[in-house]
Amino acid sequence: MSEPDADPEHITVYSDYVCPFCYLGRESLRQYQATRDEELDIDWHPFDLRSHKRRPDGSIDFSVDDGKDDDYYEQAKEGVRRLQDKYGVEMDLDIATDIDSLPAQVASFHVKQHYDNDTWLEFDVAIFDALWQGGEDIGNEDLLVELAEDAGVEGDEVRSALSDDALFAEVREQFAEAQRHGVTGVPTFAYDGYAARGAVPPEQLERLVDGV
Repeated sequence: MSEPDADPEHITVYSDYVCPFCYLGRESLRQYQATRDEELDIDWHPFDLRSHKRRPDGSIDFSVDDGKDDDYYEQAKEGVRRLQDKYGVEMDLDIATDIDSLPAQVASFHVKQHYDNDTWLEFDVAIFDALWQGGEDIGNEDLLVELAEDAGVEGDEVRSALSDDALFAEVREQFAEAQRHGVTGVPTFAYDGYAARGAVPPEQLERLVDGV
């Protein structure tokens, strides 16, 4: 896959907040970062796992058959539980099938554009935790405003962002750009033209970045 604007001080991450493996992958990245003298900044790019279910107005049609039956979800849950044990993570949910992450991605994209990396990362982690640790609906505007304010972001900015059609269009273009870069699933980690897909262990991220 091709990587946008490769920078040796950044690791590119494609993810969707409703993907449990993205949450686990970010924990793996956190554990890898803890072994480094200096943390890599995260160049985050949103990805829409529900794109095939979206109506023209952006809402999700949950009745669309995506071919994922009960066996698929049970296998996915087993994979999540296995990685929870491996990475030492407790999660309130195994799978989130009825939550729309698009508002969270739009809010996060706004914060990433207008605030420093540490502020964005705090907000980003809070969104992940609200869903996977708290079982909360990250599509809820009031929740996103609360999480943003806790991270030092003006709540009114987030409300404005969530009513900005142009910003939603920009995020949808980010989804399309991810596909153009060859991203077909998340999480995908990219560094210096190389990529690792899935909630790979910290040592694999080390090999990706450090070549060891």
